[in-house]
Parts: sequence; structure tokens; C-alpha cells
Amino acid sequence: MLKGKTALVTGSTSGIGLGIAKALAGQGASIVLNGFGDVEGPKAEVAALGVQVAYHGADMSKPAEIEDMMKFAAAQFGRVDILVNNAGIQHVANVEDFPVDKWDAIIAINLSSAFHASRLALPAMKTANWGRIINLASVHGLVASAQKSAYVAAKHGLIGLTKVTALESATTGVTCNAICPGWVLTPLVQKQVDDKAAANGWTNEESIRHLLSEKEPSLQFTTPQELGELAIFFCSPAANNVRGVAWNMDGGWAAQ
Repeated sequence: MLKGKTALVTGSTSGIGLGIAKALAGQGASIVLNGFGDVEGPKAEVAALGVQVAYHGADMSKPAEIEDMMKFAAAQFGRVDILVNNAGIQHVANVEDFPVDKWDAIIAINLSSAFHASRLALPAMKTANWGRIINLASVHGLVASAQKSAYVAAKHGLIGLTKVTALESATTGVTCNAICPGWVLTPLVQKQVDDKAAANGWTNEESIRHLLSEKEPSLQFTTPQELGELAIFFCSPAANNVRGVAWNMDGGWAAQ
């Protein structure tokens, strides 16, 4: 379905971003990966799906590096047809104890980077009269949790940015939507599971159940593959008039 299209997925060397990149590659899209850590492994996983893959290591807290990444993607593949703003970081603390540098970094990477990438992608999308911007928000873009002020503020802001971008492109072939996952078993979340298990003497399964029961009524993780399938839907003709939505895949979290 996406043969001839190019997708740039930020924060895509592992976890949710890599899952979405692989899903889009499975539909034939060329992929531009971005992120830290192991690069060759993720590149090989995407290339194994029979598509072209490139990588740019932009630090998503730095607008100049984001601009360089967007120029690189255009030079490699012509333009970015599908932009998935997924890069994100987390820190937990009460508001009065929240380190200012952590606040600034979370806002920069979780919110401002999506603005910068979107503003740079939109002109070519509008010229082509086709484009998809998919913002990875979170259930925390819809509801709050204690000690996550910066993350919740950024994700609420990302949903606001999604709505404005959708309105400004409403009469074009460009759409913008947000995906709002609950718990997803990424390496970062597995570390939380492991820490809880170690602290309480639980098995991995017991720790997972305790973690999920705090927020997620389904008692099951959303998977990167499921999020990838939703991204594919947003890119399909069936979603041509899906604009500005914040689609939660959260096992009933926000329904409570």
C-alpha cells in the first residue's frame, strides 16, 4: 500500500518507534530511522522487509539537527511522505522537586521536536497533496498521573499540536492524528517491571500484573505491532477523512 512512499520515524531504534517503522516497511515504505543506541540491528530488521532504509542520528532536542535530518531524508528519498513523531524521554518527580533541566529536555524532545519536524515536512506534503503526520502522544495526553508533570504537559500539548495541524491542512490530502498508548512492553517498561519484581520479591508475571492493575483494566500490554497496525490504518485511503483525532490504545485506561 505504501510503495513509493517514505516514512521518517523519530526515536525508532527500539520499542514503539521500531515497531511502527517495521509495520510501515511491511507495506513497502522506504524508512528513515532516528535514535540512539544500536543502529545496525534495527537497520537490518527493517531492510529484511525488502525496503530501502537510512538512518540519521539527530538529537531531537536540537532544532538545527532536526532540520539537518529532514534535509537528509529529502536528499535520500525525495521527500518525507509519512512523519511519525515518536521520540520521547521520561523523568518522574513532584512539581516542586522537578529538575529544571529535565523539564526543559522533556518539553524539547517530547513536544517541540514534533513541531520542528512537522513544520519542515508540511510544505512538501502540501505540494504533493498527500501526507501523513502521526504523533505518538500517550494516554497521558488525555489524563494525568502524579509525578509526571513534564511528560503529561508535553503529551497534552502534542495532542493540541495535532488538532491545529489537522485543521490547517483540512482541505488538503495531508492528515495529522495522534496515537495514545497505555502501557507498552518496551525495554524501558520492562526495566520498571524488573525493578518492581526485585523490590517486592515478585515473579516477572506478578510484577506485570501489579503494574497493569494500577491503571490498565485489560491487564494486558499494547504491543508495538498493534500500534504499527494503527499507523498503517492512518496511512490508508480509509483514513482520508480521519483528522485531528487522539486515538487511545490503552486497554480502557482513559475510560475509567
